[in-house]
Amino acid sequence: MTVKVYYAEKLFDPRWIEKRKRILHRDNNQCAICRKAEGKLHVHHKQYHVIKRLQKHVDPWDYNDSLLTTLCESCHNRGHYRYAIPVKYI
Repeated sequence: MTVKVYYAEKLFDPRWIEKRKRILHRDNNQCAICRKAEGKLHVHHKQYHVIKRLQKHVDPWDYNDSLLTTLCESCHNRGHYRYAIPVKYI
């Protein structure tokens, strides 16, 4: 029996929690766009990777740090509304 783990559940994985902390620290705990440092900060994936033969997204903690950036909730929501995030099949 295969158990599906949904993306939202992966955000509670210790590997993502550690990676997220490292990206926030790298970005001085502030939004890369508006420089806001208060409120809820998100670590945003600049592109998504899908393993083509498995048709499965790469785990969020397995991305190169250069593909991650810190955004405040407002900039993150605005970006997802205005732009499609590129998907790279590997």
